[in-house]
Amino acid sequence: MAPGLRADAIVTDVGSVKGKVIELVAPHLDMRRFVPGHPVAGTEKSGPAAAIDRLFENRWCILAPQAVTDADATEQVAALWRALGSKVELMEPAHHDKVLAITSHLPHLLAYNIVNTADDLEGVLKGEVLKYAAGGFTDFTRIAASDPTMWRDVFLHNKTAVLEIVGRYIEDLTALQRAIRWDEAEVLFERFKSAQAIRREVVRAGQAYKRVPSGRYQRDGSARQLSQTLS
Repeated sequence: MAPGLRADAIVTDVGSVKGKVIELVAPHLDMRRFVPGHPVAGTEKSGPAAAIDRLFENRWCILAPQAVTDADATEQVAALWRALGSKVELMEPAHHDKVLAITSHLPHLLAYNIVNTADDLEGVLKGEVLKYAAGGFTDFTRIAASDPTMWRDVFLHNKTAVLEIVGRYIEDLTALQRAIRWDEAEVLFERFKSAQAIRREVVRAGQAYKRVPSGRYQRDGSARQLSQTLS
């Protein structure tokens, strides 16, 4: 599209990875007028039928301008997202990719993997894994219904941050494994209690969705902001 752009045109994007996008578009666009963006909103559904009323209201939209990006271009893109009800945060591209690796990319990787693990165990456990999948399994694996093409690309384009976060997660999981093995009840309790409190704060901040009887989603919790931002 570059040859057809006006000289004063502003270009932005809505991808979940910023570093790789910047690398790919840099040879083709005037980077002074390119404002990388990422609205942190949506569900595992895709396409027009998955539309959510007021999707971006009180949700974060992260903008990741570079040093060369025109300040007025950044502000115009920020104004667009604020007009849609979003809260705008500026973030350095590499920092964005690391933050999203833990808050978005790792959860999807775990969801995809646990579904495949359950499927692998079907034969060994005589078909009773998926048959008796309870609320915990279905809630945890909801995002495994997300578009596999998009998520394949997300992981390949954010591999450095994702691999770092996966390594950290494995260390933490190993610590829990040890606590279970050695009956360290207090360690387990404190880790679970901490996680519970964090999850409740996310819901109270209005950053979670719940499914309603129609099969669509609405925001779960109040619209109260967290006292701290993603950065």
